[in-house]
Amino acid sequence: MLKSFRAHLNEPLPVAVAHGAPRVIPRAEHPVSRSDISPNALRVLYRLKEAGFQAFLVGGCVRDLIIGRHPKDFDVATDALPDEVRRLFRNCRLVGRRFRLAHVVYGRDVIEVATFRAASAPPPSEDPVPAREEDEAELLAAEADDDELDDESDDDADDADDADDAADSAAEDARGNALNSAAANAGAASVHRVQDDHGRLLRDNVYGTIDEDVWRRDFTVNALYYNIADFSIWDYVDGLADIHAKRLRLIGDVETRYREDPVRMLRAARFEAKLGFSLDAEGSAPIPQLRQLLAGVPPARLFDETAKLFLGGHGVESFRVLRARGLFGVLFPAAEQYLLQHPGSLVEALLVQGLRNTDSRVAEDKPVTPTFLFALLLYGPIAAAIETLPQQRWHEPQAILEACDRALRDAQQRVSIPRRIALGVREMYALQSRLEGQRGRRSLRLLEQPRFRAAFDLLALRAAIGLAPAEIAQWWNTLQAVSPEEREQMVAAMPQGTAGNAGGGESTGTPRRRRRRRSRSGGG
Repeated sequence: MLKSFRAHLNEPLPVAVAHGAPRVIPRAEHPVSRSDISPNALRVLYRLKEAGFQAFLVGGCVRDLIIGRHPKDFDVATDALPDEVRRLFRNCRLVGRRFRLAHVVYGRDVIEVATFRAASAPPPSEDPVPAREEDEAELLAAEADDDELDDESDDDADDADDADDAADSAAEDARGNALNSAAANAGAASVHRVQDDHGRLLRDNVYGTIDEDVWRRDFTVNALYYNIADFSIWDYVDGLADIHAKRLRLIGDVETRYREDPVRMLRAARFEAKLGFSLDAEGSAPIPQLRQLLAGVPPARLFDETAKLFLGGHGVESFRVLRARGLFGVLFPAAEQYLLQHPGSLVEALLVQGLRNTDSRVAEDKPVTPTFLFALLLYGPIAAAIETLPQQRWHEPQAILEACDRALRDAQQRVSIPRRIALGVREMYALQSRLEGQRGRRSLRLLEQPRFRAAFDLLALRAAIGLAPAEIAQWWNTLQAVSPEEREQMVAAMPQGTAGNAGGGESTGTPRRRRRRRSRSGGG
């Protein structure tokens, strides 16, 4: 075996020149156990192996298993081409524009299977093509068939249908031709690998071997391969040592990797926040010069990254790391501008406390929603939009909605916000004035509003920070907890009141509804 790995744990290997054979870590020397691996992932690995293909768990799932975390997803890498994977699994669909890969579907569990690639490229799941709705019934039926296949004996599982023998032989020839062509013809490869003017990869469909596949992965800690054939771990880039040292290092030339896929800067921030690892100096240095490249990333993809950053149970730390690296302002320029103009403000305290509450809900396995997240992220821009109006308008519901629309419109220039989420944000803010100022029997009808709970959570958070009257939030909290009869009594005993403060800024709460006198004069 080539000795291309560092001699001491804390002396990082120059990853860009770490070509060679992997360090093979036998089962006795690593903590990854099959009992911690998804049964469905094991089914995929074993079937690929029995069909004569290489099959590895790879990426974050191996990393998480090593550090004692339970992986959310299990990804598989193989030398089988996507069409070959689809023939092995009836419950399989092919997805991806930038790189074709296979999704093997077991109910809600999806095992992603990627063919080894020959060159550096973005992670395979970055640009998925959603399955057609009409495919779902077929996949569910195929899953049942797949269960039957798994119940067969090993000998039966290894036998292909006679009708498929000719097709499989032709496919194997095509597969060999594809791999040979990718390795031998750089001109042909350029047809499958496309970059934009900044170096960002737009398409990469050149297949290769595991020795080549490792170099297109982003961080060393994500480039460990768990081999189902002998339960060993293959480590090409000293990733295991970096895990022990809690160090994040990019594979290859750092600036080139960031230019290929600017989202890697956000991934670095997410791993820092999620894992408590530190990005090394080489990986940190180019970010100030290259972070604006994120403005060229499709907004829909940045929405996905935002959700991963803030809804994964490490939102507070993600916020801290993003701001420290100047990345939060690239994602949400208006929100960053407000925070810079109002350092240490109540609005910043509200955002941090809201993220802390979200992290607690994730830790307790409670549901969290991107609607509430975006209501928090856009609180500052909405407040800023309201405060540009004359103060007498700060209480107008229409002014609040217009401010929401303006903040959402500006935010969507960078991060896509689905319509259902944008409408939810508007409804949450529109209900704030009613929650603060509504009295009488109409209060009971507010409890039936679909967005009431989310709006109340925002009111309670505002009250805890000092942006809304605490007694009003407590009144609504009690109203939800008591019996219907007691609710009637509470409503009857509550005097007709006025709303709290207006707006959303430092000295303001939420607007109140203004009553308009209906004209008795004749109209046109």
